[in-house]
Amino acid sequence: MRLVIARCSVDYVGRLKAHLPLATRLLLVKADGSVLVHSDGGSYKPLNWMSPPATLRVSSPEDVDLELGVVEQWTVQSAKTDDRLIINIHEKLSESSHDLGVDPGLIKDGVEADLQRLLAEQIETLGEGYSLIRREYFTAIGPVDILARDSGGGTVAIELKRRGDIDGVEQLTRYLELLNRDPLLAPVRGIFAAQQIKPQAKVLANDRGIDCVTLDYDAMRGVDDSESRLF
Repeated sequence: MRLVIARCSVDYVGRLKAHLPLATRLLLVKADGSVLVHSDGGSYKPLNWMSPPATLRVSSPEDVDLELGVVEQWTVQSAKTDDRLIINIHEKLSESSHDLGVDPGLIKDGVEADLQRLLAEQIETLGEGYSLIRREYFTAIGPVDILARDSGGGTVAIELKRRGDIDGVEQLTRYLELLNRDPLLAPVRGIFAAQQIKPQAKVLANDRGIDCVTLDYDAMRGVDDSESRLF
């Protein structure tokens, strides 16, 4: 991972256009090809970014940009679209590179781990005719919680959370994008399953063609007999 703190301006050019005027920012270049632009605020979200696959080209600025004080220009080109992230660097204040190695991935808490095990054992909870392919299906960007087949033989990727929010939908979206490149699995659709799912997450999931399922944890582990309840 490469970390550069620099005075820079940033332009996103493509289907959408966006401009960040000159300011001091953190430029983060990851080994997977992604480039993110951060400010000292706004929590974890970057101001702008280019997702992988992408290529970074560093070049000398044109004469016009030189006169404006640009000393180096980064062009981050998406491999799948014509979108580009153009970063004009006026001054580098700090630069470092670090090899982070292979990340073991997120270790789920007890409830999420139990939900995964129980849903794998009770895969018919998702619908009649569902069958389990495997738990923790490995991909290059992390393991999919459950991979299954529906009654029509289609592949289904299932992401499990205790509390479902937008980040979980984004995570499943990335998995689906990768899985659908595999001709042996495609087409792959997604199910976002959780004990509670926030309304914003449901809206985003619906927009991306992802089904949402609310799981009754107590009923799945046999603690609560939902059929004998009055309400």
